[in-house]
Amino acid sequence: MVRPGYSERFACIGPACEDTCCVGWSVHFDQASWEKYQTMPAGPLRSLIESSVERLPQDAPGKPPEAFARVKMGPEKACPILNEQKLCQIQVEHGEEFLSRTCAIYPRIVHKIDGVEEKALSLSCPEAARLVLLTPNLLAAHADGGEQMPWPEEAPGLAGARVPMLGYFWPIREFVLRLLANRGYPLWQRLFLLGIFVRRLDALARGEVNRTFGELLGDFKAAVDVGSLRASMETIQPDLPLQLEMVLRLASLQLPRSFVGERFQQVARAFAAGVGNGPGATMASLAERYAGAHERFYAPFFAVRPHILENLLINAVFRMLFPFGHAAGKLHAEPDMAREFALLATQFALIKGLLIGVAGFCGGGFTEEQVVFTVQAASKHFEHHPQFLEEAHAVLVSCELDNVRGLTMLIRN
Repeated sequence: MVRPGYSERFACIGPACEDTCCVGWSVHFDQASWEKYQTMPAGPLRSLIESSVERLPQDAPGKPPEAFARVKMGPEKACPILNEQKLCQIQVEHGEEFLSRTCAIYPRIVHKIDGVEEKALSLSCPEAARLVLLTPNLLAAHADGGEQMPWPEEAPGLAGARVPMLGYFWPIREFVLRLLANRGYPLWQRLFLLGIFVRRLDALARGEVNRTFGELLGDFKAAVDVGSLRASMETIQPDLPLQLEMVLRLASLQLPRSFVGERFQQVARAFAAGVGNGPGATMASLAERYAGAHERFYAPFFAVRPHILENLLINAVFRMLFPFGHAAGKLHAEPDMAREFALLATQFALIKGLLIGVAGFCGGGFTEEQVVFTVQAASKHFEHHPQFLEEAHAVLVSCELDNVRGLTMLIRN
């Protein structure tokens, strides 16, 4: 089975980082950390923690299970325990082992499946974004060798009998990752195939097909290998005005009620300039500039760096436990895989759209560092707001785009 071993190569660069993970969102302390901080000797740091951290009501709605207390963020949503050198004063005085679990783990996202712990990376951290996006072979074999996992082979079920899919987590993931890395198809077609695949899994889980999992997986692998779905994919034409309209709607979802950091503001300004979004602009003029930015700058850039967008999706598969999804760190036992695909494709469409606009703004000077800047700033703005994905999905449903064909229109140029 393929594991996200690249996360083990991550190392925080501290004050050298161009951003900080201590500004722009809520920071929670778990109970063990809270109790540990109560044992600190009296002094300025103890007083600072006592004045800067508040206990949370244990029945507070929407409270994460690990959230026992919360830091009262200061001006510009900055953690008051961050010192002038952009270092955590707790770590400076007491070492890394004194950090709360939230602070110690970030930007790693820890999951446990079948007793196996693994870590993905949040691309809201600039160094993590660089590592993930710019590594040419992200899933290269490691010196310690691979791992094997058995999975059950079921007899064909009767129509109407539900099939539990969680037991097939590993072979499903293996196929998903291999499909995303299959450069025999352009990336938008790989996503189309992925959408079809997970809908077939949903049908199997609901007992709507009289097949075993192994038969379904074997049939779909064969269809991918011989290209039997290529003709139907080519009938889906791009709709750039729709694509651009959805990028604009999705990008504006968080603006009214969330902290908008300077880095995301820079991305938004560059995107707007890149697509000509200003006084007198029309959707037609915006779409024309958007198409030109894609053709002249975005497409040539990624044609020679295909690993960047592949890595973006691969890390999302690990981060989201796709296509199962997770709540409170646990896999959904009966997932809605089509919905999980819609969420994955929507996030990709938003990032892709922003990159097209930024490429149009930068022109021939579009670089890998600007890609990292854009992805990191957008990830920090959207990824840590759970309501964003819910609202984005609601937008898709209202526009009747929450299907494979509609989502493909949003990612094909």
